[in-house]
Amino acid sequence: MDKERELKYLNQLAKSYPNRRAALSEIINLNAILNLPKGTEHFMSDLHGEHEAFSHIRRNASGVIRKKVDALFSNTLTQAERAELSTLIYYPEEKLDRMSAKKNIEDDWYKITLGRLLSVSRLVSSKYTRSKVRKHLARTAKGYDYIIDELLNLDFDTVNKGQYYDNILNTIIEIGSAEEFIVSLCSAIKSMVIDHLHIVGDVFDRGARADLIIDRLMKENSIDIQWGNHDVLWMGAAAGSRVCIATVLNNSITYKNLDVVEIGYGISLRPLSLFANRIYANSDVSNYMPKGKSEGDIFINDDDKLVARMHKAISIIQFKLEGQTVLRNPDYGMQDRLLLDKIDREKGTITIDGKEYPLKDTDLPTVDPHNPYELTDGEKELMHYLKNAFIRSEKLQSHARFLYEKGEIYTVFNKNLLFHGCIPLNEDGSFMEFPLAQGKSGREFMDFCDKAARKGYFSREGSIAKTFGKDFLWFLWCGKDSPLCARKKIATFERTLIDDPSTWEEPKNAYYRCWNNEKIAEKILAEFSLGGERSHIINGHIPVQYKKGEEPVKANGKLILIDGGFCRAYQQTTGIAGYTLIYNADGMRISAHEAFKGVQNAIENNADILSDTVIFEQATDKIRVKDTDTGYTLSEKIGDLTRLLECYETGIIKESV
Repeated sequence: MDKERELKYLNQLAKSYPNRRAALSEIINLNAILNLPKGTEHFMSDLHGEHEAFSHIRRNASGVIRKKVDALFSNTLTQAERAELSTLIYYPEEKLDRMSAKKNIEDDWYKITLGRLLSVSRLVSSKYTRSKVRKHLARTAKGYDYIIDELLNLDFDTVNKGQYYDNILNTIIEIGSAEEFIVSLCSAIKSMVIDHLHIVGDVFDRGARADLIIDRLMKENSIDIQWGNHDVLWMGAAAGSRVCIATVLNNSITYKNLDVVEIGYGISLRPLSLFANRIYANSDVSNYMPKGKSEGDIFINDDDKLVARMHKAISIIQFKLEGQTVLRNPDYGMQDRLLLDKIDREKGTITIDGKEYPLKDTDLPTVDPHNPYELTDGEKELMHYLKNAFIRSEKLQSHARFLYEKGEIYTVFNKNLLFHGCIPLNEDGSFMEFPLAQGKSGREFMDFCDKAARKGYFSREGSIAKTFGKDFLWFLWCGKDSPLCARKKIATFERTLIDDPSTWEEPKNAYYRCWNNEKIAEKILAEFSLGGERSHIINGHIPVQYKKGEEPVKANGKLILIDGGFCRAYQQTTGIAGYTLIYNADGMRISAHEAFKGVQNAIENNADILSDTVIFEQATDKIRVKDTDTGYTLSEKIGDLTRLLECYETGIIKESV
């Protein structure tokens, strides 16, 4: 920065720090902050609509809260009492309602419990400045924030302060506010125990209520999101992409999870059901029966045939719209996905890569053999309605904007590189170039993808940028070697219409054959200006095969995979119910979780999610704020303030009183 520009900047800074005392005070404050322990980061991935399991793990902070409770009370409370206190912190309103129903709450219990919760609050807030604690309290304990702040900062060595403390607690109980105060304290603990939350992709699909997860994420104090392939699919649907809308509905119907569409986002599927019943009333739809029933499903078992007809109707529409998208975008290199025109109606077969396969379903009344990718008038009318319904869903649009605001294709945070799927590689470990992005590769290609995804949502309707961006959101979902799909293809067509499992294979990008190679991991980190000690790649997308002995930590600790099968649909394959990662001042630890058995079980039996935790990177000295991105920013500010002090001392800038 030249001297003239620097002086202009320092004059602006002087408006906030108008004299030596103000600048010096802030330098002292910032230096103190730099030496505090770094805040705890919580990493979660591949939530896939499992809102109850997500909510519980977020409430217990992957076991961090129970660890704090044990540290404080292991010598004074039994294991059962510590479990009871922990569950109260996770579910304060529900636990208090249950106790009130049994009429077994006494004033002594309130006072003892408040004391214990305040002890936990002091412990979890000890690594923050008082200013930051007050901000947490203002957000989570509104109305009680001043009182809690007082109670957290009392000097108990002073007799008068001890009486002051007792009087506050006694008054809270006497005026009937103990339960509200407990709820506020528990909310504050859960907020302060995690300084920053990372969601490494795939909030949507499979599980019942992704919308409830996003509702919860929108309340987080500090969060970033790395888009997953299922997320960009819904973002594309929110942008009005017909191919994304058809695919979203196909996915939802396949797993009979239509409640997220109809209840969560208020999108009526009656026009789809009427269309499906009209066109496929006499069709054999056994091939399209839903795979299961999710909790809270809006359909009953007698509706399975209706769901199957809807599934068939939207599948055919999806295959047509996919074909149109491939034809519009030859640079995608996905011509092998043009399959409807490879069908031989008379023989009831399809030819793929020179080999002929029998079809499971040849009753395709809406497919014109001469123009197989053209929608019928009825299909066009249906998709016109669905497009408008997705665009006009206020809640879906709010969620899409949140994903764009807090999300991106990758994130660099505290020397770690976070992304959902992969950095596309060739077999030799070199970065794959993409003709669709003018030959870009590596970080340049990832940046291209991020910008293209934003064009799909924010560009003017009808513009070239909007069409390009909407198509690109679909490419990110399922495109050949897309960094979020990370496969050569998604074989939805083959799984739907061909019995031969050899056609179902979805070859992965070479990244997954290179991810145990430490040199390649270091090369990827270097591409993003990272590397060295405490620098890692953190990604999800591919479930760790825990039951087969696969490890989540790869490349000699440089790469951490945290998709362990959060979604119930994957748990039989993986053998666990997800991984989460905690990164605090003491280092990194990864937890493998058992399946969650429900909120009621947790509340009634103080049943937590059992986790197998491994500390795989222990810091020799506590990691401080000065070692983080925030610390770097604060150090720069200290430098600026130091130069401002010099200007005050030399008279270059005049002080204000």
